Formats: sequence, C-alpha cells, structure tokens
Amino acid sequence: MSRKNRVPLGDRVAKAAERALAARHFVSAIDILTGIGWLDDGAVERWRRGQTDCLEQDVQSSLPRISEATSIFRSWAISRGLLASPTAYVDRTPQRRELRFSRSGDPGIEASYRTHWVSPELSKAKRERLADKASRAPELVVVQPLKTEWTCHRCGGTGDLLIMETPGPACLRCAGLDDLEFLPAGDALLTRRVKANSTRYAVVVRFSRTRRRYERQGLLVEPHALEDA
Repeated sequence: MSRKNRVPLGDRVAKAAERALAARHFVSAIDILTGIGWLDDGAVERWRRGQTDCLEQDVQSSLPRISEATSIFRSWAISRGLLASPTAYVDRTPQRRELRFSRSGDPGIEASYRTHWVSPELSKAKRERLADKASRAPELVVVQPLKTEWTCHRCGGTGDLLIMETPGPACLRCAGLDDLEFLPAGDALLTRRVKANSTRYAVVVRFSRTRRRYERQGLLVEPHALEDA
C-alpha cells in the first residue's frame, strides 16, 4: 500500500477497538495490537506461557509507534466513556509469575497495558464478573506427546506427559505436578465437580494429526478432589 493510500493509525486503532468491544464488551491493548496486525496470536500464546521476556519484543513495530497506538487507544476509550478496569496477567506456568508487557518495565507503561476498558452499558454485577474472569489465572496445559521419546530439560528424564517451558519440555515431577491424578474427559458433570474442588489442576491435551489441533483428553486433579466427587 502506498503512503498516500495508507489508512491512518487512528482509524485502524478505532476499528480494532470497536470490533473487540462489540465481541466481548471490553477492549484491551492486546486487542489493539493484534487487531491492527502488529502482533499475532501465536506470539501472545508464547508470552502467556512465559516463553518470552516481554510482549513488546514480538510486536512488529517500533517503540514510538507502539506508544502512539496505545495513546490513541486510551484517548478513544476515554472519549467513548469506557470504564478503566485494572487486570492481573500471570503466565501459564505452575509458578504463576506476573507477565511483563514492556521492554522497559516502567510501572506506568505496565499499568496502561494491564488496563481493560469496559462498556458502561453493563451492570455493576456484570462488570465485576467480567473483571474477575479476566484476572483469573490461565489454565495450566499439559501435553500428551505423540512421540514417546523426549527428554526433560531439567533432569534428563521422560514420561507420558510433559509441560512446555522456555528451555524445552519438562516432566511433571520437575514441574511439581506429579502428585496430580488423571481424570479422562467424557463425564462433563464429574469434571465440573472435580475441577471445582481441586485447588490445582491442569488440562491434558494431545495433538490430532487429522484435525491439526490440540484436543482435550482430560484433567490432572488433586487426588482428594477425585475421591470426594
């Protein structure tokens, strides 16, 4: 696209924001960066898994342009009368570490990224439920590998299940999940009951070659929760 025909950044930000707000009744900085094409979903997922130091390192634009886009987004949200909702972001690892957005780690920039802007048309109760859901720690994901030969990057061992970490796959013992028991998928009611009673759990997935996607196989849950259910 020539510079003459290029869509102004303000228009691109507004369009991405409107689309996200219509879909979920709130909009975040991540919605903007993905919506305007500067950040892909794969990069966001790697970041949520704790595999990258900060989100900005995967944004396909310069820091001044990123700052411009987020500033435009904030002005747009305020002009629309949206309500600011600070949101917690932790990674998808057993340690639940706080995720970092910016290269600098500046508290003001981090707070800006963590702020969700919520529709004022929602009731107070719905806004609270939305905020609680958005701040909830993401589910841990454990992989049932297709290949039986793999090596834990920590201890050099192996196993039937693994969890991905930045240096490579880790066995459940090293990840601190080896005390959990497997509950196969199939009984939705039982799964909900066990999940509600287990303070720690992880979703077990396996890659389907035919469907070319990861599919749920069941849960890893605390033994007492499984016995109680």
